[in-house]
This record gives sequence, structure tokens and C-alpha cells, in this order.
Amino acid sequence: MKILAADDEALALEMLVDSIKEVKPDAEIFEFSKPSKLLEFAAENQCDVAFLDIHMRGMTGVELAKKLKEAYPKINIIFVTGFDQYTGDAMMMKASGYIMKPVTPEKIKEELDDLRHPIEPKSNAVLRVQCFGNFDVFTPDGSPVHFERSKSKEVFAYLVHRHGSSCTIKEIAAALFEDEPYDSKQQAYLQKIMSAMMKSLKNIGAEKVVNKKYNSLSVNTAMLDCDYYRFEELDAGAVNSYMNEYMSQYYWAEFM
Repeated sequence: MKILAADDEALALEMLVDSIKEVKPDAEIFEFSKPSKLLEFAAENQCDVAFLDIHMRGMTGVELAKKLKEAYPKINIIFVTGFDQYTGDAMMMKASGYIMKPVTPEKIKEELDDLRHPIEPKSNAVLRVQCFGNFDVFTPDGSPVHFERSKSKEVFAYLVHRHGSSCTIKEIAAALFEDEPYDSKQQAYLQKIMSAMMKSLKNIGAEKVVNKKYNSLSVNTAMLDCDYYRFEELDAGAVNSYMNEYMSQYYWAEFM
């Protein structure tokens, strides 16, 4: 879980962050005393929850929340304030919650347990796949997956591109070797490529990501955390991360 915390009073910000850490010790917490700095960070980083002090100099928490919502409609906004007259403004922003100061871990927990947009991480994902920009594959801890052959990585990219649909060996050949004849020599080469792909996946315990049937392959989409799949689900972070580049290193992806 990634959490933003904003308050222009140093002591109040410290108390807020300490309370969040006590409730969510594994969360990534990013603290800001200036709303402008938070917006700069949020422009490049999607977060799940934002704890915003309403009464800040330069920009109110409500104004800040509006800008965050424009970029990430499903971000959970939790307002923090010592002034209850702002409750109406907070509710108009469809905030997830509202905390009156002083902040305590109990108040934080109560709000995080009842978010407007529950955070549902892909707990069963064994690989994180990046399709926007260059195609890349990572383990859940962020380590890049090494494919012994570049064509093996391209086969996997094509399977991801097909979004779980079964692909025959001939279909894969047509995509990767557009104008070359599909003969016994090419079939044998493809078998070597696919064997190398499966070996690379097996080395990291991810071989079940690929479903193998007679003369066809597909990916198990439920086991992948993929920006392209999230984009199709209208995930705000994925939509904002798309910069008109999709699997840039593969010519067959240009038609996407």
C-alpha cells in the first residue's frame, strides 16, 4: 500500500506519519509539508490513500484532493483537521474518511478498514509485466526476469499481448517471423525458443504462468500484474502511465 501524508505543521505531520506506521508498518509512506511538492510526486507515482490536512497554507486540503482526484479518480482521500466546519466540503469531495485531530493510530485504523475504494492487490500474481514503453518482466520484488534468448522473451510478450487467448505455434510464428515460410526448420527453431522460455520461467518458479496444450500456448492472466490488463480495466494509474508506446521493441505490437 502506498500512502501520501500532508500537513504543513511539522509536529502534526510527524504524529500523522507515526500513527500510520503503527497501523500499517509495511506501507510505503510519503510525507509532505507543501501541497505543491505532493502534487509533483503524485504526477509520477500512483498512490492508494492520501491523508490530507484540510487547513494548509497556499492550498487547502480540499483543493489538493480535487487535483489528486482528477489524476486518480479511485484514490482514497482521508481528511485530517482540527476544524469541524470543513466537514461539508470534505463530503462533497466524496472523501473516504474524515479524522478530527489529534490523530491516533485507532482513528487511522478505523478509516483504513473502511475505505471508499478498497485496495485489492493481486496477491496471487507471480510476475509483474510492463507493456507500456518497452516490454519487461519482473518478479514481485522488482527484480528483472532474465530470458536466455531474446526470442523467448518475445514469445512471452506475444502471449501476454493475446491476453489469455490460446495461440497455436503457427500463429506465434506468423507474428514473430512475418514473411518467413512456416516449414519444419522454423518449427524446430520455435520449439527451442519455447523450451528456453519455459526454462527461464521455471528458474524463478513461474512456469505455471504459461498454460501448455497440444500445439498451443496461453498465459494465465490471473497470475500476472500487468499494466496493459489494468489499463483495460480503466485503472487510473495504468491509464495515466500510458504514453502512446506499447511493447516498443516489437514490430507486431505497432498494430495494437
